[in-house]
Amino acid sequence: MTLWLIIIVASLACLALKLSGYLVPPAFMERPRPARVANLLTVALLAALVATQAVGSAEGLVLDARVPALFVAAVLFSVRVPFIVVIVAAAATAAAIRAVFGG
Repeated sequence: MTLWLIIIVASLACLALKLSGYLVPPAFMERPRPARVANLLTVALLAALVATQAVGSAEGLVLDARVPALFVAAVLFSVRVPFIVVIVAAAATAAAIRAVFGG
């Protein structure tokens, strides 16, 4: 199986999964439990993506300048700072840590 065949099959599977979402009746998603699960699942998937990108690498877990930058971003988001300020502050934090400690 070539890499392109894997990519095409994965793309078709993602498309089928996305299209299957349109088959769910709207009345089902308006019930409290499915609506809550859908909302929490979205947040959990996004958090998992952020966590794997922040501390993951090919060798395993890596704790570097991205972790404090992520912490700064989380703190600023919690106090509802504008998004662009959060991005700049997190990038500045990571850059400062890398400038001081290298890497």
